[in-house]
Amino acid sequence: MGKTAIRIVTLVENTGGVHKGLRSEHGLSFYAELNGKCILFDTGQSNAFLENAKKLKIDLKKIDALCLSHGHYDHSGGVRALLEEGIRPPIWIGKGFFDEKYAKDGTAYEYVGNDFDATFLKKEGVQYREIDTDKVEILPGVYAVTRFERIFPDETINPRFWALRNGRFEQDTFGDEITLVLDTPKGLVVLLGCSHPGVKNILSTIVKRFSKNIYAVLGGTHMVEASDASMDQSLHYFTEGVADLVGVSHCTGEKASKQIESRIKGSFANHTGSMLWIE
Repeated sequence: MGKTAIRIVTLVENTGGVHKGLRSEHGLSFYAELNGKCILFDTGQSNAFLENAKKLKIDLKKIDALCLSHGHYDHSGGVRALLEEGIRPPIWIGKGFFDEKYAKDGTAYEYVGNDFDATFLKKEGVQYREIDTDKVEILPGVYAVTRFERIFPDETINPRFWALRNGRFEQDTFGDEITLVLDTPKGLVVLLGCSHPGVKNILSTIVKRFSKNIYAVLGGTHMVEASDASMDQSLHYFTEGVADLVGVSHCTGEKASKQIESRIKGSFANHTGSMLWIE
C-alpha cells in the first residue's frame, strides 16, 4: 500500500465475515485512517469492537478522535470499555446526544440511550464537543456533518422513538445524528450511523454542502423500518449512481440489503471485519 492509502475498517456490525474469531453484535463501529490520523466512529454496544481491533492488529491507543453518531446504546455502548483501556480521545457528539432516549412498544417504554452522561465524561477527564454547526472538520479531511435537510417526504422517523426531556416524553427527531465524511482523492466516503433522519436526506445534504461526488457509502440506512414504497424510492435513489461503492449494513435490514446487492452496481456486504482500502 502506498503512503497515502486510506483504510476504513468495520470493527463490529450485526453479521460476521470470513474471520470467525471476531465478535459480531447488533451495533456498529468503524475505524478509519486518513492523512496520518486515526478516528473511531461509534463503539457498538459492548467491548466487542476492542477485542476485534486487537485481533485485526489495530492499535486504538493511536486514535486522534472519537465521533458518536447518536445517543443509542448500540452505537455508544462501548465508550466505558474504551475508557477502561486508558484510551481517552476527544469525543464529538451532536446536540441532544445526552437526551434520555426510549423506544415505545404499545404503552411501555424501553430505554435505548447511553449508559453515561456529560458528568461522567467530565469526571473521567474526557474532553467532548457538542457540534453546533452544519459541518465541522474534526481532523484533516475528516468532517462531522449534522442538521440534515429533510426534503424527502417518505423519510419519516418511526414514531416509536421518544426522548425524555424536562420530565416529559417528546418525539425524538434525532437532531443529534452525525454522519462522518472523509474527503479522499476518489471522492467523499460517507460513514453512516443509523440514518434516522433518512438516508436520502443525509446523502443529498452532503452532496449539496461539499459540492463533490460521493465515492463510497458505508453503514446503517435504517431501511429495516421503511415501508415498501419508501424502500423502493431509496433503492431507486442508489441505482441512480449516488455512489460508486455501497456497503450498507446494521439497521439496513436483510430485505433491503439483498435488494441492494442484487440491484446496485458496486455494492458489497459490509460486515464485521470488512476493510475498504483507497489509494
